Amino acid sequence: MDFRPTEEQQMLRDAVASIAGRYGHGYYVERARAGQKADELWNELGQAGYLGVNVPEAYGGGGMGISELAIVVEELAHAGCPLLLLVVSPAICATIIARFGSEAQKERWLPRFATAELKMAFAITEPDAGSNSHLISTTASRDGDVYRLNGTKYYISGCDEAEAVLVVTRTGTDPDTGRGRLSLFVVDLDTPGIEMTLIPVEIVAPEKQFTLFFDDVVVPADRLLGVEGDGLRQVFFGLNPERIITAATASGIGRYALDKASAYARDRSVWGAPIGTHQGLSHPLAKAKVDVELARLMCAKAAWAYDSGADAGQAGEAANMAKYAAAEAALAALDQAIQTHGGNGLSSEYGLADLWGMARLMRTAPVSREMILNFVAQHSLGLPRSY
Repeated sequence: MDFRPTEEQQMLRDAVASIAGRYGHGYYVERARAGQKADELWNELGQAGYLGVNVPEAYGGGGMGISELAIVVEELAHAGCPLLLLVVSPAICATIIARFGSEAQKERWLPRFATAELKMAFAITEPDAGSNSHLISTTASRDGDVYRLNGTKYYISGCDEAEAVLVVTRTGTDPDTGRGRLSLFVVDLDTPGIEMTLIPVEIVAPEKQFTLFFDDVVVPADRLLGVEGDGLRQVFFGLNPERIITAATASGIGRYALDKASAYARDRSVWGAPIGTHQGLSHPLAKAKVDVELARLMCAKAAWAYDSGADAGQAGEAANMAKYAAAEAALAALDQAIQTHGGNGLSSEYGLADLWGMARLMRTAPVSREMILNFVAQHSLGLPRSY
C-alpha cells in the first residue's frame, strides 16, 4: 500500500497549481460577478491538456483516469477557482461517451473533450423526479430516422457556454416494474425547439443554472448513445465520477479556506499575541484540517476504485462516502475560516463568504447527504431499505 503520488501525478498537480495560482480567486469572483466566464483559465488549462487527462490517448487525451482529473479539479478549487463545468463536461459526459459511444461518436466528440474545446452540459434533473431517476418524464420517441424529445429539465449547469447537452430521457416503460427505460442522447443546444430559462441562484460562480424545455426537438438517431433503453446503466457509470470530482472540488475549497484562515490567525494580533495562539481558534481549525485530509483520502480511494475497475458496489460506496465527507468538511472549514476572520470574514476583500454558496451546494448536489446516508445504511450496513 503506497500513498505517494506518482511522479506524473505530482507534476500534474504542480503544473495546474501554477496556472491556477496566476489567476486566483480574485479573477474567479470578478468574472462571476460580471456575468462572464472563466474562459482564459479554461482555455489555458485546455490547451495544456490538463482538462482532458481522463480522455483516452487514442482520441488525443491524457489516457489517465478520474484520479488525475480529481487532482486538476482539486488544485483549481484550492486556488479559489472551483469550476462547476469540470464536474459535468469531462467527468460525466466524456466518461460516458468514451465507454458507451460508437466509434463514430467517439471520433466526433472525444478529441474536442481532450483539448477542452468542447463543453457539454448534462441534463438529468427534473422538477418532479428529484433523486428518483425512474420517474424521469422527458420522453424521446422514435420517428423514422430521428427521435423527438419532449419534456423539462432543470438546474442544468453551463448551458449558456456549452455546445451540446447529454440528455437522459425515457424511451419506454418496463411492464414488470413500471419504471422508465432510459436512453441518453447528445443534443446540440442550438437545435430548434429548445428553450433555456435562467434560474437565479445565490451562488457566486461563472456557471449559471438553467431550466431546459424540449418542445418536439428533433434529434438524429445517431445521437443515441449505445443501446436504446440501456440509459440507467450508462448514467450510473457517469455518476460515480461526478461524485468523486465533486468531492475533489469540495476538498480544494476546504484547503483554500484553511490556508486563508491559518495565515490570518498567524498574522492578526489582539492583546499582544496572534489570535492563533488561542485554542478557541486553533483547535477548530485543526479539527477542520483533520476532516479535510480524511475527505481527501476517501476521495483518492474512490478515484482509485473507479479507475482500477472495482465492482460497482465498491466504487459506488467509496464515491458516495467521499462526496459526503468532502462536502461536510469543506463547509465546516469555510465556516471556521469566516469565524476566524471575525467581521472581515464577510468582507469581499477576504474572499471567503463568496464561496459559501458553492460549498453549501455540494452538501445537496449532485446527490443529497440524506440520500447518501440512505445508500450507506442499506448497502454498507445491510439495513432495510428506507425509501
